[in-house]
Parts: sequence; structure tokens; C-alpha cells
Amino acid sequence: KLQVDLALHEYRKPRLTRMWTHLERQSGSGGVGLRGPGETQLEVDKRILRDRILVLKEKIDDVQKQRDLHRRGRKKGGLPVLALVGYTNAGKSTLLNCLTKAGILAENILFATLDPTTRRVKLPGYKTHPEVLLTDTVGFIQKLPTQLVAAFRATLEEVREADVLVHVLDVSNPTWKKQEVSVTKVLEDIGAGDKPIVRVFNKLDLLDEEDAEMLKYEAVCSDDYSVGISSFTGAGLSDFVAVVEDALSGLLVPVELELPYSCGQEVNLIHEVGSIEIIDYREKGTYVMGRVPRSLAMKLDKYSVAQRDGLVDDESDEDELDWAALGKGRHEKKIV
Repeated sequence: KLQVDLALHEYRKPRLTRMWTHLERQSGSGGVGLRGPGETQLEVDKRILRDRILVLKEKIDDVQKQRDLHRRGRKKGGLPVLALVGYTNAGKSTLLNCLTKAGILAENILFATLDPTTRRVKLPGYKTHPEVLLTDTVGFIQKLPTQLVAAFRATLEEVREADVLVHVLDVSNPTWKKQEVSVTKVLEDIGAGDKPIVRVFNKLDLLDEEDAEMLKYEAVCSDDYSVGISSFTGAGLSDFVAVVEDALSGLLVPVELELPYSCGQEVNLIHEVGSIEIIDYREKGTYVMGRVPRSLAMKLDKYSVAQRDGLVDDESDEDELDWAALGKGRHEKKIV
């Protein structure tokens, strides 16, 4: 609401000219002719708008700081973040409600969603990550004004910080391809154009059966991550989960670890944010082979089996070199 209020005031500010030209100047305090003419009504309104804009920007900055703290907390949790993006009234909130039972407003109106809503959800049949964070964001429009993009920056930053973008398309709208281009342009403007994008052909239930099957076939044959669903009826959600899993799998790196039994917390973290293919309890610790986020893989690199084997090979090579030098009479064997 703060962002919309700011955008409204920014829109009105340059359009106040000639609105109050019929009014006289205010008389100066102390009587007519003592201090000269005062402010015009136009100048008063400009000052009020300017002060209001400054107050709104300060409040939005405070909200932005709070959201930054929330995002940092989510990053520490290690769960992947999916951001629902798309043209206004494309069905993003309906999809979030269908997956999470969030109960947020989903209406056929412009900008029904103003503040981002994030829910922790376990997608049905999902294998790579047991749980993900799903964020609903504000809808886009064609030729989104620059000041409106600036006003919505606190909301759009949720898109920029997401791991994967879920682009929801209302294919029942005859101009959905133009809407897709508009959304893609806005994503590029805010620096989120290089993120993995899952294209969701939504509202298939409003199409003819032949057109719906054609779009499903197009989604299956496309080279990118695409899927056809109906967020209202729930049709195609299993295919949606499979496509999201494929998109998120690119964010994981393979690891082969041998963790000491004292690192039980790290093993639990691998279960939560990654996928385990093989787990074996050995004499020295827990052997794990699977896929985890890159940040976690770097933290657990000291337990890597490949690194440990490399150190053993290096030590054996040094021993061989020492024995070879000893055989040539260059060194004496060190007594430890």
C-alpha cells in the first residue's frame, strides 16, 4: 500500500499545473499589502505532495530493511526460493493458494496482490528438495512506468533474490504472448533476466480441449522449462512439480562425503536442502553421496572423499620420492 501511495503521488506531482490557476494568491500574514502576496494554491499542493513523498520513501526504506532481514533468514535456512511472476491477473495467487492453501486474495482486478507473500511448502512428489519457499509477487503490466518500477522496488527485489522464477501465463487471454514479452522486459530491467525460468501455461480449463492439448504438446516439446496447468482445477500440478524439480536440479552440485559421526547436524541439513542418493554408516563416519547447493558443498568440502583420497595419494608420492632419494644416497632416512 505504501508503494502504491508513493506511485500515485509521484504521478500527480507533475500534473498539478493549471489545476488551481483560477484561485488567487493567499494574502500575506499581517494584512493586505504589509508583506506582499503569499503562496498560490498550486505551490501549497506541491509542498504537501513533496513532504508526503519524503515520508513515504522513509517508510518504504524501513520496510525494505525488514524484508532484507527476512531474506537473510531464509538464505540461512538453505531452502530454495521460487518467485511467482507474471502479468497482472495471470493466476499467480490462485496457484499459490492451490499449492499452499495460503488463503490470499485472488480476484480478477488490477494489482490484487501488492505485498509479496511467502509460504513454506512441500510440493507433492518432489524428490530433489523436501520443501521450498514459494513467493507471490505483484503483477506486471505493459509499459510499466519507470516511477512505478521504482516504487515497487521493495517487492521486485523478492524476484531478484529468488533462485527460480515461475512465469505464470494466462493463455486464455488472446494477447498472452505480448504479455509474456512485457514481463520478460521488466525482469531484464530489474536484473533478473538471467535466472532459471519455468513457463506455466495457466488457465487451460478456459480453453477448448483441442487448444489446451496443443499448448500441452508445445510445453512438452519446448527446450526450456514449460508446463501446462490449471491452477483453478489443479490439473497438471504433478507435471508442474516435475518441471520445477528439473529447474532446481541445476542449482545443485554432486558431492561424495564421509562425515564424522559428530556431524549429525550436517547430515540433517543435507536431508533438508539436498538429495541423498547413497548413505552408508561406516567405521569412521557416515558416507553420503548426493547433490547439495553449491554454498553447502563448499562448507563440507573438507569432508570430501575425493579430497581425502588426493591427500593420501600425495603423501604416498612423497614417500616414494623420499625412498628413491634414499636409494641414491642423497638423504638419510629420518627417524621419527
